[in-house]
Amino acid sequence: MYALVDGNNFYVSCERVFRPSLQGRPVIVLSNNDGCAIARSNEAKALGIAMGAPWFQVQRELPDAGVLALSANFTLHGDMSNRMMSIAAGLGPEQEIYSIDESFIGVCGIRDLTRRSHAVREEFFNGSGFPAAIGIGVTKTLASLRISRGQVGGPQAWQLSSRFGPRRQPRCPPRQRPGRRAPGDGAG
Repeated sequence: MYALVDGNNFYVSCERVFRPSLQGRPVIVLSNNDGCAIARSNEAKALGIAMGAPWFQVQRELPDAGVLALSANFTLHGDMSNRMMSIAAGLGPEQEIYSIDESFIGVCGIRDLTRRSHAVREEFFNGSGFPAAIGIGVTKTLASLRISRGQVGGPQAWQLSSRFGPRRQPRCPPRQRPGRRAPGDGAG
């Protein structure tokens, strides 16, 4: 079982932590040399600004939309990412940092995973000031699909399926002991 923790609109969310006046405004964060959009607020997405859209094109097509473009501050974003990953590590015993705003957490054997996911998501917002989504699945791909569904309506923590209640979660695959080969791995 895996949980994927993802910071929503991460670079924009980092900027909003230190500049609350940006809440509710269409904001994009630009790449190196301020060339193109590498992060967009939900308000900017609603205007149709695409990921990777060149800034000159946004200025030309939406001159009166009030879009605020910010230069990337990778030092700030890196610090916020470290905070986020520290909080995410509390979800389970194994962590694989996938990108600056995404981390897979091995959650096999964790009891009451839905409640714990909601608590961690709240800690993200209270401890770092930005929203995060958590997707849960038996594979990393399914966890990622869950998070895609969750971000449509806002940050959500999704349980794998309604048929798994708080006491009945899918069983985790048995782990191989160190030094033992798995059947079918070409040994012997």
